Amino acid sequence: MKDRTAISTIKGYFYQFDYTILKLLELPLDTDNILVEGIEDVDIKTATEETAIQCKYYEHTEYNHSVIAKPIQLMLDHFKEVKSGTKQKVSYCLYGYFQSGQHKLLPSIDIVFLKENFLTYSKNKVTYQHYITHGLSDADLTEFLSILKIDINAQEYHVQLEKIFKLLMTQFSCSRFQAEAFFYNNAIKFIKDVSVQGDIANRKVVQKDFLSKINTKKILFNEWYIQIKGEKAHYNNLRKEYFGNINVLYRERFFLFEIDNGSYSRQEVKDLLMLLIKNYTKIKSQPDPFCPYVYFQNMSDAELIELKKDLIADDILLIDGFDFEGAEFNHNSLHKKPSSAHPIKIKFLNKLDYLKHLLVLTDRKAEIYQFYFKNEMLMNESASIKEVKIQINNFNHIKKII
Repeated sequence: MKDRTAISTIKGYFYQFDYTILKLLELPLDTDNILVEGIEDVDIKTATEETAIQCKYYEHTEYNHSVIAKPIQLMLDHFKEVKSGTKQKVSYCLYGYFQSGQHKLLPSIDIVFLKENFLTYSKNKVTYQHYITHGLSDADLTEFLSILKIDINAQEYHVQLEKIFKLLMTQFSCSRFQAEAFFYNNAIKFIKDVSVQGDIANRKVVQKDFLSKINTKKILFNEWYIQIKGEKAHYNNLRKEYFGNINVLYRERFFLFEIDNGSYSRQEVKDLLMLLIKNYTKIKSQPDPFCPYVYFQNMSDAELIELKKDLIADDILLIDGFDFEGAEFNHNSLHKKPSSAHPIKIKFLNKLDYLKHLLVLTDRKAEIYQFYFKNEMLMNESASIKEVKIQINNFNHIKKII
């Protein structure tokens, strides 16, 4: 039950973030903006109007007037300040999803309904009329109703999400996978980070700036996204998208791994290399035998030597571009193809600088896969080379992807 409650809570946050993303994508002009957590959850400002929107997701709740009474009272609080001349006039919207009970709310509500069901409440056995507290007349409430919209037939979580994916696919001319893994994942992180900014000026998001910020083809690690998506499903999707046919097609594949020295384990690295060899080294019965290149960021020279010693002791034939003691790096030597006579299982890049020499030789046959914690290791500028960048928070999780 706790897991279900936790997921429902996270879903509620995601629903609000998703709604913000949806509204940003739907803005008519790229200069229009949204204020995250402004007057309400989402404040939309176009060239002609401003609307404050309270967005709620009650997946397991039946609709009752009391559930939305407090948000409407808070809107009336702001309206009172508008009437007093201390706040700017806006329109108000309450947008919510409920499991059932939507029929209880009439299509059109009048002042009597507003007073009785939303603005009257009891506290400590005392009855309060919120409109009387603010000294608002019937004329004032009529004006409030004219700028208030209540929509309790909001789209279900997954329906709204699919709408976002379709808009992202159109916006960036991308696949369904890219819409979710790249742009939506980046959008969620961006909106979440914006929502906690203390300065209200930093919570203003202009559409063109938003699109620019999320336009990156990197798989950023987002703990919330993975929790709601499901860790297993997330890694399965990455494996299917990028590594589904990697062991049957000849390519020069470069795997770049960032090491976290605070949690480093040589055995974990060896396990990963054994998996790479098993899946991505093909020598027998291959017209073009191949094996992967690997590079480890932040691994010391001494540890790299010990790692190679361990692999050689396990009868793993490896090369690193140095043909004899005292030799200089030879990129042609490292580019040597494995064969039945020389079953090279894996190739080491001792330094990242060596990669550029190999890319010249491999060109369009090259593919680069980066797994990093904070900062990507390589900024490749060749459009002809496939490059995949995946941010991780645990080195062992790489095995679930590749």
